[in-house]
Formats: sequence, C-alpha cells, structure tokens
Amino acid sequence: MAILIRLKRVLVYGAIATFLFAGTVFAEDQANIAARSDYAAIVAALQTGILHEMEDKELPAFSIALVEGDQIVWAQGFGYQDPDHKTPATAHTVYRVGSVSKLFTDIAIMQMVETGKINLDAPVNQYIPDFHPQNPFSKPIILRELMSHRSGLLREPPVGDYFDPTEPTLQSTVRSMNSTELVYDPGTHLKYSNAGIAIVGYTLQELNHEPFPEYLKQAVLRPFGMNESAFAPEPELLRNLAKASMWSYDGLKFPAPTFELGLAPAGCMYSTVTDLAQFLMVLFNGGRGPKTQLIKRETLEQMWVPQFAKPGQKGYGLGFAVSELDGHRIIGDGGAIYGFATEVVGLPDDKLGVVTVTTMDAANAVTNAVARQALQLMLAQRSGKSFSAAENTKPVPVELARKLAGRYGEGDDAVDLMEREGTLHMLPVGGDFESQLRMLGDVLVPDSRLEIDPNTKIIPVDGDIRLADKLLKRMDLPRPTAPAEQFAGLLGQYGWDHDILYVLEKDGKLNVLIEWFEFDPLEQQSTDSFKFPAHGLYNGESAVFTRDASRRATEVKIGAVVFKRREDATGLQVHPVESITELRRQALAAKPPQENKAFRASDLVDLTTLDPTIKLDIRYATPNNFLGTPVYEEAKAFLQRPAAEALARAAQKLRPLGYGFLIHDAYRPWYVTKIFWDAAPADKKIFVADPQEGSRHNRGCAVDLTLYDLKTGTEVPMTSAYDEMSERSYAFYPGGTSLQRWDRAALRNALESEGFTVYSYEWWHFDYKDWQQYPILNLTFEQLSQPAQSRGERVQQSPPIANSRRGYWPEIWNAFLGAL
Repeated sequence: MAILIRLKRVLVYGAIATFLFAGTVFAEDQANIAARSDYAAIVAALQTGILHEMEDKELPAFSIALVEGDQIVWAQGFGYQDPDHKTPATAHTVYRVGSVSKLFTDIAIMQMVETGKINLDAPVNQYIPDFHPQNPFSKPIILRELMSHRSGLLREPPVGDYFDPTEPTLQSTVRSMNSTELVYDPGTHLKYSNAGIAIVGYTLQELNHEPFPEYLKQAVLRPFGMNESAFAPEPELLRNLAKASMWSYDGLKFPAPTFELGLAPAGCMYSTVTDLAQFLMVLFNGGRGPKTQLIKRETLEQMWVPQFAKPGQKGYGLGFAVSELDGHRIIGDGGAIYGFATEVVGLPDDKLGVVTVTTMDAANAVTNAVARQALQLMLAQRSGKSFSAAENTKPVPVELARKLAGRYGEGDDAVDLMEREGTLHMLPVGGDFESQLRMLGDVLVPDSRLEIDPNTKIIPVDGDIRLADKLLKRMDLPRPTAPAEQFAGLLGQYGWDHDILYVLEKDGKLNVLIEWFEFDPLEQQSTDSFKFPAHGLYNGESAVFTRDASRRATEVKIGAVVFKRREDATGLQVHPVESITELRRQALAAKPPQENKAFRASDLVDLTTLDPTIKLDIRYATPNNFLGTPVYEEAKAFLQRPAAEALARAAQKLRPLGYGFLIHDAYRPWYVTKIFWDAAPADKKIFVADPQEGSRHNRGCAVDLTLYDLKTGTEVPMTSAYDEMSERSYAFYPGGTSLQRWDRAALRNALESEGFTVYSYEWWHFDYKDWQQYPILNLTFEQLSQPAQSRGERVQQSPPIANSRRGYWPEIWNAFLGAL
C-alpha cells in the first residue's frame, strides 16, 4: 500500500507541477486577470477552496492561472508575497519554481534535436567529454535516459547539490559527478536525478558556447513570450520575488534560504503564473509562439510519450510526467525548492491548463489538489455538467485521535498513527512522508501540506483500521529496548541550518529523516555502511558514516553528499549582556502587568505532600540551569490545588510503568520570568515567557518535570537535557531513540489524561487547563513559607490522592505506541 501511495504521488506530482496559467495578451501593469464571464462559477468555487486551504495550511501566498486554448481566463494572487510589509501576492508575483525548470531545459535540447545537432540516443560524453562517472555497467548514458530519469545516476552531485549554499558553477557541479558511481544500469530503473538534468543543461552550455541561463533566455524563454522568467536572479525579478517559509514536523519555522543551486538547469528558474500560463498556451498551440514556430508539434508529442515504459503505462516522458485525469491525457511537472511549491498541468488534447504556486515549503499537495480541482471544474463546464465546491475535511476529535494512536499492520502495509497536539498523523513504517489525517464525513483521509488524498480512506473497525482495501490489525508492541551500542555514535543531527539531516533509531534499525519530510529506514551493510530502500528520494543509495577516535560519527555521506555532524547544542550557553545580579535587581524593581478581571483565589500546594513518588530536582535553586547560577533561594515546588491534585493522579497512573515524577520547576515568581526573558537571546525567546503577558508558571498552573526510575532512583534519559535550548527539546522532536521517544510519550500521555497540555517547544513543560482562572503572582518562596495570615495567601499541604482509576495500564500502553 505504501509503495502504491508513493508511486501515485510521484506520477500525480510530476504530472501536475509544471503548468501555471498565463495569457498571450495582457496589460503588463495589470496585477491580476479578471475571470472571463463564463468562468465566474468556476472561479467562485476555486476561490473558496484556495482561501480554505490557505487558512487551514497557513500558506502565506498563493497564485493561480487558468488557461483555455490561447487565453488566460483567470489569474490571481492571494495572501502576501511579503507578509512583513503586507505586499499582496498577484498574478505577476515572482516565484522560484523548482523542478518545473527541467521542462525548459529539455525543450531546449529538443530544439537542437530538431536541427540535427544532438542525437538523444548517442552517449552523452560524446558531447561533453569531461563527463565520465564510474560506470560499472556495459551501457553508456544517453540524453534520453537523463531526461526521463532513467540514467542510473545519483540524485544529487557532490558539488552544487540541493544542500550546497556555496553557489558553484554548473561546470564544477557536473565535473564533480566524475567521482561518483552509477546506482543502476542505465535505462533499467526509474530514479529521479537532479544531477542528470544538470548534465543535460551543461550539454546545452558546452555545445552553444554560452552560459546556460543566457542561452535558455534567448532560445526558449523570450521566444515563448515569457518576459518575467529567468534562470538567474535578475534584479528586476528579485524586486517582485515572494518571500517563502520553511517548516518541520516538530515546529521549526524560518525564512526560506535564497542561494542558487549549482544544478541550475534542474531547479533554479524564476517565473510567474502568467509566464508559465504563456508556456502552456505555446504547448496547446502545437509549439508555435507569439511570433514563430518554436518547436514542432511532433516533437512535443514525442516528449509526451512515457519512456522505457510498457504499452499503456504512465511515467516520465522526455522531461514531462505523463498520466491521466478522468480519462484525459495530462502532462506536466512539479516544482519544490526551498519554501516554494509549484504545479503546472495541462490537458493537451483539451487545451486546458492550470498553474498554482504557494510559498510554503513542500506544500505540493495543496497546489496539486487545487490544480486538479480546477481542471475537473473546467472539464465539467465544457461538458455541460453541474458542479459544486469540494467538501472540506474537519479535524479529528481529540479523544478519537488519542484512541487510534498506535501501530497497525505488518510488513510493507504497516503504518503508525500518531496523536500530536490533538491532531492525528499517519506514517508508513517502511518510510515515506508523514500525513495529517482529517475527517471527511465519517472516514479519515490524508489532508496536509504533504498529502491530500480523499480516495485513501482510513476507517476504524473494532480496534483495528481499514486502510483502502486492507484490514490492518492493531499491533501490541513491547516497550522498546535500548538501541544497539553500535548505533550510539551515529545518532544525531547532520548538515546545515537550512536543511538538517536527522539520524535516529526506530524499531531497532537506523533511520534518517532527510530533506525535512522523508523518513527512511536503512538496511545495515557493514558497521558504518547502510543502504536506503528501493523507493523514495534516495532510492538505492548508501549512507556511509565516518567516526573519530572515540567512535562518534563526524559525518555521513549520502550518495555523494557529505553531511557534517552539527554541534550539540546545550541549554547552558546563555551569556546575557548584563550580569544576573543586575537583571535580578531590575526584575525585583519592576511590576507585573495589571489584569482587570476576577480570578479564583490562589491555593498553592506543596507538591511533595501529594504523593511519595514525587521527587524534586529544582534546577533554578542550583547552578545547573541555562543561566549557570541559582535564581531561587529554596528548592521548592508549588501548584494551584486542582493542578496539583491532577498531577498526583497522573503520578499514580505511571506507577505500573515503574516511573515517578521528578519536578524541576512549578510555581515561579513573576520577577524570575522577567530575569529569564531579559537574559535569553532573541533566537531563544521561544523557551522563555514574555513578562508582559506573564507565564503560566506565575499563575501556579505550569510544571516542568521528567521521569525517574522508581527502582533505581535514576533520571530517565529523554531526547534532550532539561533546560536545553535546542530543537531536541521540542515536544515532538523526531530524533533520538525509540525508548527515549516512548518515555517522552509516557510522560505526556499521563499528564494530558489529567488536563495538562505540553508546550510544543519543551517536552518537560506542561500547562494545566485552568491556568486562565488564576492571577499572575510575584511571591518569593520565602514569602510563601511565611504564615498565610501575614500575606493573604493560602498554601496548604494536601493528603495523598486515592487511586481513583484502576486499569489504566492498557490505555496508557496503547497510547504510547503511537508516539514512537
């Protein structure tokens, strides 16, 4: 099932991601193109859907163009191309269109084929003699194989790859491939290769004795009437370039990087939806541009035939992905480059096309879904059929999400369902993207930035699930064991800030999370050598680690790309400009914010009086914290009574697992919150509360804690240390080991069952549900220790909480399984 879903995604993404709509005639100063009168109903339906997706998926900008024959019938932007300055996105907003670039590189090659200057079936090194990778197979690489992703080359070159921010030349990028070895015999396997299209572009550069970007502009872009497009960051285009956003599963968010790739022919084109629509119109017009014939109709038809395919089989033609939509031939290609997602699709026999682009990394599922809906609406209108807006999905109820969390199925069919902050997510155990599930009627369907597929239905069935046509049984997985010692030196983060590689352990195997979104289990070949599965982005490639004298890996080479280990960030590295003594003086002199509302009376309870298994390790009473100095005079922990009693009930639920709570912090005076805020650097503010708003700790309704082993008294290792200001501290950080993530989930599930909610950036921080009912307090621990009458507060000890919920073990055990 997972393999079928992957194959479908490849074909649909490839077929839909290349067409953006533009018209041959439009006013250059017109920001958008109004809908043609007969398209009013279609546009109304699409606008409703686009606005829904933008809100639901948090997309900053979205542009779309519709093409019918030789006319743009509608083109419009939504949202902001520059959110900071509220600059609206339009039909002329410039986007980076990623792999849509490949189509134009391949068009340029086919122009040369028409003039007899190139033979698609001649060895490519006949045209570029300086290209000679290690080829253990008898068959040489030809251009036809490069253009249809059948060359057997690695996905990325050693230099100028997708990760490389140094902006090397195209020549350096291609020549670096000479140090690589083919993964597959040319022509035998479909293996997507950015490096392969870089070689195609380099062939153009060498044969025409002109830099690739300039040659493409003169040979393809300008003759096609695409005046807002280029393969180089030209100043006039950059002025209108949208700002794009990056994200991760666990909550990282940052601006997309803007460096140029060394493999420009494969992914460095800038364009607008109107220019890409103009491209579609040239295709629909049989290759004739605004002034002359640019490529023969017969040549385009040749490009739209799947290469190395069986009769009737879909796949890649020469550049174009070829598939079907409701019985209609569909061509195109998808684009994904840092922060941008593009879909360009056309129905050449019907002369209908759509272009969609957004500024959220890897959100191709959204651009794909909107483009598909647009084409279906256009076809329906042409055939006289009625249509209505698509039904929107709804969130999965929180209780259902928690109930369904777990492992289902075995072998290639196995999937993990994971509850995260009240949402439900699905990940094939064999590797793939993670998809959020939502309700469509009474069934679950994938609906996220990465996958939208209303035809893949997940139906709960008596504790199991039905996925498509298969019943998958819930699996009772044992508590994970510690990973093999040989993995210890390999786990961690590698690569760059803009693209982190995560090496983790899952189910006793080494796994990677690569390019932010693809999980891949690796098969061990030797001590430090592993192989990727025969599917996915790095199909058939290897991961080879290099260790230092301590047996700790310093880098990993995936294919030909070297990922250096990133420095381990710790929480004890904050060095404020002013001394802590001075920050304390300022904080004690300051006043908490005024709150004009009625609150419950404060009733703080000493946590050590609630349950004998609750222990204290109050870090802020010691130097062992992110400031490196004590800020409390005493090591004490208090919570408001309802929160304290809920904590005690959660502690009782953990006893069958052999765990107790180790408290690091609870009630915190407001002045300490101000010290933390003033001391933390700007990029670490997510780990501290803004004193102008007050912390939930200040209200006595937040607790920082971890687990300890009841038998040994030792603290349970988690994915990060307490107080560590790094991504490893995030509540849903994907790295570490199965056991660490299981224990982290044990902590979270026990507390969430009693009304606490984890803070997404700190796995140890939990807020009680009634925090808004209590005021911000600024009493020191010393003041709290005074008699209640002298300060108008009430602090009491509480009797132990009786075990009011038996039989919790099966519930908490099953809930853990979904978080591994």
